[in-house]
Amino acid sequence: MTQTPAERPYVIDQFISAKAIAARVEALGAEITAHYKGSDRLVVVGLLRGSFMFVADLMREIDLPVEVDFLEASSYGNATHSSKEVRILKDLRGEIAGRDVLVVEDIVDSGFTLSHVRRLLESRNPARLEVCALLDKPSRREIEVQATWTGFTIPDEFVVGYGLDYAQRHRNLPFIGKVRFPE
Repeated sequence: MTQTPAERPYVIDQFISAKAIAARVEALGAEITAHYKGSDRLVVVGLLRGSFMFVADLMREIDLPVEVDFLEASSYGNATHSSKEVRILKDLRGEIAGRDVLVVEDIVDSGFTLSHVRRLLESRNPARLEVCALLDKPSRREIEVQATWTGFTIPDEFVVGYGLDYAQRHRNLPFIGKVRFPE
């Protein structure tokens, strides 16, 4: 009988501490506040599901009036790598035309999801569209995309915690952990 990926034994090693995440989120909030100073039309768009913890913490650090909306896109399923096929599972509820939009992403890996989401949202004519990603893995990039703000640049490791998952597990960890598969 073949094991599913999540049934294969693995270990999680802490990689980025909760304290380091909190400090970086506070700094990102200050940078974003300065960038959008004077804007009363900022919409924070969280990409579900992985960004939900980051969105909540980041919004508390942005010292401006903000609205929040969510879009769910998937290219992973239960795997540890992108399928390259991006599906929109939940669209925005609100209108973004003429609004300042900040897309908040958990991790930029291959670039497929973010590229697809950017094109989709740009077609809706926002005033400005910027991206804030908690994590960036430039070594995995297959499509050239870049976030305006990045929390941490990381090597090619499979990570979980602080909203990121492995087969829907470990989102609740307060830190970012590396997943290791012992031989």
